[in-house]
Amino acid sequence: MEQSRAEGFDGFVAARWSALFHLARLLVGGDRHRAEDLLQEALVKLWFVWPKIAEKAPEAYVRKVLARAAARSARRRWWGERPVERLPDLAEAGDVSASVVERSRLEAALAQLPPRQRAAVVLRYYQDLPERQVAEVLGCPVGTARSHASRGVARLRRILTDVIEPVG
Repeated sequence: MEQSRAEGFDGFVAARWSALFHLARLLVGGDRHRAEDLLQEALVKLWFVWPKIAEKAPEAYVRKVLARAAARSARRRWWGERPVERLPDLAEAGDVSASVVERSRLEAALAQLPPRQRAAVVLRYYQDLPERQVAEVLGCPVGTARSHASRGVARLRRILTDVIEPVG
């Protein structure tokens, strides 16, 4: 019994890791390390309820945990980082394509949104969830979720159109 539980869970994680990681990364404003921590936390919670959730909607459950944990972590002042004497070596950057630049620009803009607006925008437009599901994930009424998404998109438009022209 435990073996089949583990295989089902492992299969789900292997199949959905990339999409869930990208969602987590968007929810935390592009910080890869916080996204990894967030996703690990969500998957640990999923493991404990896997027998009940496995046949229903495990991805919806993980989405809800990710959105709530991202909002919670945004309110924290300290995430446990410790200063070190010497910074690690940075990987050399390769050829950067226009799509990577645009994605980075969007992630930076998303990072400027308040956590609930960011979660509403990501869930509604990146995950393409209906407003009702976004409201369920955020734990608020549909109108509030709609308002968060609308205000988030409006602010993103302002951020992305405010391009500073170089001088000289």
